[in-house]
Amino acid sequence: MTVRVDFYQLSRDPVDVTTAKLARKVLQAGQRLVVVSGDEAQREHLSKVLWEQGGGAFLANGLSGGPHEARQPILISDSCAAPNEARMALIADGQWREEAMGFERVLLLFDAAQREGAVELWRRFAKDDAVDNRINKQDENGAWREGA
Repeated sequence: MTVRVDFYQLSRDPVDVTTAKLARKVLQAGQRLVVVSGDEAQREHLSKVLWEQGGGAFLANGLSGGPHEARQPILISDSCAAPNEARMALIADGQWREEAMGFERVLLLFDAAQREGAVELWRRFAKDDAVDNRINKQDENGAWREGA
């Protein structure tokens, strides 16, 4: 199985805004998502941001270990486990986890401080036939586009 890994360098929007944009697209595609972060405060903040999307367009989610985690369309977790049967993972803290290779698609968010590690990971994946890696850049209007 080939795993698609999409790299997103955060330059314009912070991680919470980007997570909400990408999570909305995942749900619109009829998929479930696991959002992964090793930082408990970040997980709680992301959950709150997703619930508070404006215009009644909230993004229902739950924290792993909570009630009904298997039913959550978006599960926010410290690991790549997917009791909600998600086939997609979004790594919000920029820290690659080898367990993510179990998903069909992984969205890896990283900031300028994590760029060097992301470049090394990109190069490693470029040599691996089991990985379809792609880079996504944000334009001045905030839209994400696949690019080199």
